[in-house]
Amino acid sequence: MLISLDELNNYDRFYRANIINSLSGFKSASLIGTKSEAGVSNLAIFSNIVHLGADPALIGFVNRPREAAPHTLKNIEATGFYTINHIHTDWIEQAHQTSAKYAEDVSEFDACGFEEEYINNFFAPFVKASAIKYGMKLIEVVPIKHNNTFFVIGEVVMVEVPKELITEDGFIEIEKANSCCSLGIDGYYKAEKIVRLPYAKVK
Repeated sequence: MLISLDELNNYDRFYRANIINSLSGFKSASLIGTKSEAGVSNLAIFSNIVHLGADPALIGFVNRPREAAPHTLKNIEATGFYTINHIHTDWIEQAHQTSAKYAEDVSEFDACGFEEEYINNFFAPFVKASAIKYGMKLIEVVPIKHNNTFFVIGEVVMVEVPKELITEDGFIEIEKANSCCSLGIDGYYKAEKIVRLPYAKVK
């Protein structure tokens, strides 16, 4: 099946969105926790989180246009801190529910049944049930003018992960934490490791 740009543009909006959102393949699915200046916690699911570098430890994510998803970005810009929390396969439906458009004064932690956790006086709340979670400090927000989205770049400043999941060389076996991955905008999957390969060199 070969689909031209004209055909894509003529598809039903949601059909087209599902095709395009699935093209990039499986992605991580995580909950980003923030807190407003007024002290209201916020929790939202994101599936476009990417590693940018290890030294310094930078991770980025794409935030939708402000009118579509304003609270996470607003809180990060105002306070400078946020958390990223892996989603366990047992509570995917709760995590997915955080994508609903709750009012700014409503905490998705409460509305979706998650318990907040504050670690070492870090400003933003973590998801207590998450086995793997990390605290982020805002570095830069890069506007993407072509579609009015924003690329948010942060530095990892703290990590909590079960010690038994870390191998001798520092590799985190996240599948053992039952962290899920995602496809498109509403598909969730279990992760299974196939193989780890050595550093590739020219033979």
